[in-house]
Amino acid sequence: MLRRTAFCLALSALVFAGEFTSHTSPGSSSTAKITQNKQLPKPARRVPASTQVPSLQVPSSQVPSLKSSELEKSVFEQINRYRAAKGLSKLRLNANISKQARVHSQNMANGKVPFSHQGFERRVNAMSITYRSAAENVAYNLGFDDPVAEAVRGWIKSPGHLKNIKGTYNLTGIGVASNSKGEVYLTQIFLTSP
Repeated sequence: MLRRTAFCLALSALVFAGEFTSHTSPGSSSTAKITQNKQLPKPARRVPASTQVPSLQVPSSQVPSLKSSELEKSVFEQINRYRAAKGLSKLRLNANISKQARVHSQNMANGKVPFSHQGFERRVNAMSITYRSAAENVAYNLGFDDPVAEAVRGWIKSPGHLKNIKGTYNLTGIGVASNSKGEVYLTQIFLTSP
């Protein structure tokens, strides 16, 4: 079975990449400065060239039945378990943040937006939540029995994504979506809210 994992797309190569982070002054949520980690770490595992073909099709009979809500819950639990093991406070799940994360994952899965952080500032501002800082992790994979565990392992191995996971955030939202090719897209948004 084909297995493919990515945590950000850069220069048409599958690589682990830095996070996008938005910071505002305390109590403000209207303007955000977005920065991107300019150094791209080397991928933990290269995908064989034959699996990087954009037109790769997986017969629908081989696409597993995935329940997005169960996968989202699993991401939340695994990230909080990791934070607790490191002595960090657990994140609280927020429905408004999850809604924006879910829409982004669905848009990536449907090809409406590229696999990226495109529109991050718009997503954060659409939540109508006062925040001091915000960040986002995205991932997609194909062909894994446990797509959440694969994504979380990848995020933990990536310095930029791990920085978000271990950040001083107190709220999170998670969205998972899949498409007919069996690709699973995951978005986790982190906020520090007063």
